Amino acid sequence: MRPHVKVGARYRMEEGEIEVDSITPIGFPDITPQLARESGFLGLIDLLKVAKHGKGENIYLIRFHYLPPRARGRGKRKPA
Repeated sequence: MRPHVKVGARYRMEEGEIEVDSITPIGFPDITPQLARESGFLGLIDLLKVAKHGKGENIYLIRFHYLPPRARGRGKRKPA
């Protein structure tokens, strides 16, 4: 129906985060085997098995990048 993420927002994962770069409405002709492979799928069928869900008819291409977890406890402590 509509995207559930926002451009610029960060979402926690088990380790690290992802940050949403863009959300673009697309149509079925835009979903190509090349797009499927670029998205980490073996092919178009594998992408569609995962991506098709819900009753909505809108399609969105959401681009994001991974942010690794920040190192904790490695910095010097400030004097009290």
